[in-house]
Amino acid sequence: MLAAAGWATLLFLYMPILVVLVFSFNASQYGARWGGFTWEWYARLAHNQNILRAAWNSLLIGVVSSALATVLGTMAALAVERFRWARPELWEGFFFIPIVVPELMMAIGFLLLFGVFGFPFGLGTLLLGHTTLNLPIVWLIVRARLKKLDPRLEEAALDLGATPWTAFWRVTFPLLSPAIVGGALTAFAISIDDFVISFFVAGPNSTTLPIQIYSMLKFSISPEVNALSAVLFVASMVLVGAAHFLQDRKEGYVH
Repeated sequence: MLAAAGWATLLFLYMPILVVLVFSFNASQYGARWGGFTWEWYARLAHNQNILRAAWNSLLIGVVSSALATVLGTMAALAVERFRWARPELWEGFFFIPIVVPELMMAIGFLLLFGVFGFPFGLGTLLLGHTTLNLPIVWLIVRARLKKLDPRLEEAALDLGATPWTAFWRVTFPLLSPAIVGGALTAFAISIDDFVISFFVAGPNSTTLPIQIYSMLKFSISPEVNALSAVLFVASMVLVGAAHFLQDRKEGYVH
């Protein structure tokens, strides 16, 4: 009974995704009726200028914001782990709060903040919003890896004459790199799929893919939306799978 309940739960979770994947190859323009197998909607997707423009915006914001979040999140994790703080749990709380706070609340906060300071809504506000969204995620992943590292390895390098900078780059960073790469890939996947913050802080010429999909669904469920959703799902799964693979691969080596 437990196994049956488990499979039923997985089926319930993944059935909508499977339906989208299957109907992205549906020759019929009406989503509820199967009209045969076709690649037409993927071909149209590749020539849709609005979607291509939105894809470029999402790719640009995803790459830059994940890079910034990775650098800042890694530095913050090292600072919290390596230095003595008067109230370390308070500093950790600063990074956990953005993770547990509803994303809608963060989006409204960004909208008010940018409006008060007169920031023009566009790629810049999207970049700030996505970087803030992803920074705690990277911090959490890197911090978890840092806790598993043996500090005596870096101390041994220092005893052998290495400078703190050399010991970090030759010892700590190689052991920490899978978590850094995994955090960057996870941040990129979150940025590509984000809708709530993007919807509130995007400008007229900075439409991202999730916003483009939403605007297309206002009128009807176009088969191109099914194809685009399938592409986004596969890309997200590849990124998340690569992140987990890189973290698990180094696990045995660290121990």
